[in-house]
Amino acid sequence: MPSEIPPAYDPVNGDERPWYRYYGPGVPHAIDPAPEGSLGEMVAEAARNHGDRVAFSNLGGTLSFRDVDRLATRFAAFLQHDLGLVKGDRIVIQMPNLLQYPVALYGALRAGLIVVNANPLYTAREMEGVFRDAEPKAIVVLANFADKVAEILADTTIEHVIVTQVADMLPQPKRAIVNFVAAKVKKMVPAYDLPRAIPFTKAMAAGAHERLADPGLTHDDVAFLQYTGGTTGGGAKAAVLTHGNLLANQDQFMAQIRNTLGEERQSVIIAALPLYHVFSLTVNCIGFFRFGAHNVLITNPRDLGGFVKTLDASQPDGLILVSTLAGALLDAEGFADIDFDRLKLTVGGGMAVRSSVSDRWKAVTGHDITEGYGLTEASPVVSVNPTHVPPRIGTIGVPLPSTDVRIVDDEAKPLPLGERGELAVRGPQVMRGYWKNEDETRRVLTEDGWLLTGDVAIEDEDGFFRIVDRKKEIIVCGGFNVYPGEIEDAAMLHPGVVEAGAIPIPNEHSGEVPKLFVVRRDESLTEHDLRVFLKERLTGYKRPREIEFIDALPKNNVGKVLRRELRELEASRAE
Repeated sequence: MPSEIPPAYDPVNGDERPWYRYYGPGVPHAIDPAPEGSLGEMVAEAARNHGDRVAFSNLGGTLSFRDVDRLATRFAAFLQHDLGLVKGDRIVIQMPNLLQYPVALYGALRAGLIVVNANPLYTAREMEGVFRDAEPKAIVVLANFADKVAEILADTTIEHVIVTQVADMLPQPKRAIVNFVAAKVKKMVPAYDLPRAIPFTKAMAAGAHERLADPGLTHDDVAFLQYTGGTTGGGAKAAVLTHGNLLANQDQFMAQIRNTLGEERQSVIIAALPLYHVFSLTVNCIGFFRFGAHNVLITNPRDLGGFVKTLDASQPDGLILVSTLAGALLDAEGFADIDFDRLKLTVGGGMAVRSSVSDRWKAVTGHDITEGYGLTEASPVVSVNPTHVPPRIGTIGVPLPSTDVRIVDDEAKPLPLGERGELAVRGPQVMRGYWKNEDETRRVLTEDGWLLTGDVAIEDEDGFFRIVDRKKEIIVCGGFNVYPGEIEDAAMLHPGVVEAGAIPIPNEHSGEVPKLFVVRRDESLTEHDLRVFLKERLTGYKRPREIEFIDALPKNNVGKVLRRELRELEASRAE
């Protein structure tokens, strides 16, 4: 049964929030519980509503809404009957944007499993941290990354490995040709030893002969363990997100988007961000799918030439990206020549949109970038600039329907209008808590349901919010959270390092990148040596862009490194 949406309450404004006046026509002040009892039911309903329309396309192949429903059911039956997985078991999905992703995702959810999204770029050590914490029983992994699974498999709880190749959802003979070229010609698949691994295509064939048993899911059942960043130390944790959380969140933001896009024809949406990231997961894979849009999956957005060709051919109605990717596209050859007549919506998420990028984007495309705010713990969208009026640059817009937002002091008490304090959020999209981490859950979730975000904000008189600082010490690099403690822990594993301190520094392309201050034990340790060492332990965006050796790190009276003083030192040099 659908779960109850908690009533909103504002201690200052009562039932009338100042931001209501900025909702678009037909956008409700509050949402009703989703009629579907689970994300699996949502897929079946989307198939009934949208039928043979294209739901996802990638690498020249397509899946209709009926295809997704049918294939997800087949994969779910395989998981239940052939692997013996039961409701509540965890399964890792580790792949970039491919047609297999929604099939594996919705199949796992329909079987009642809890999905653990894993970044394909994780090092083996980072993967081991996720798997040790989540205790999954199965994994679906792209063959390109299976060597890392083989390296750590013996030290995990994983009993079943399903390996997919890049073109497994394409029709023959294209499937065989593309997979052969990727593995043998381009050498994109490192050698690996997983003798009991099951090919994804065989899993799908086996599931066709089984009957899916209804796991009896409701809004309150857990759908995802969504890791917020670090996995090997420094505050690694997974947000526990339910079926109700995800269904509610896409209902909250899709009302505005539906008004912008219209429904006179099917919308084409570019899904350039990875579906394993909570923003694209909720907006593209769930929200736009339920809405009936055609999601064009971009497997490698760093291939700007290929990306530009896809944009030109797709003539999209909407683009979902981050500021860094928008900036890269603006500099890409041929982008300015694309016909953007059909483009109605560009949403920038994951990180703050730089004003220089926003201005250039409008000059080239004729359209604004709509900026919002969210965090993994809120499934993730909390607020957005209204899409029916020009965006207010520098703000995160106004809260979504059924979402309460307020500014609080260090005791979580509401502050007067105009004062800066921590942004607190309450609504049906807020997580249940952190996986196996009650202490951290109590730290960020109050007894009456407020999520303390760690971001410092100000509310304007008309209800728009602005993020002005960060209370928690994370680094947001290209839309991904990086924990300083994780970088420090990795560096201090080197025998030549006594201690380390990581801070964010500005970067034109990524917004922020890590910088690492290091106290050496061995004076012969070089920056090159340390970079080689960290490359084996941290994925690319987590590695420090700058490394500075220092005689001593600033600390408080109990020996804790004062990253704030390191940030002040760095800022003083820039003046």
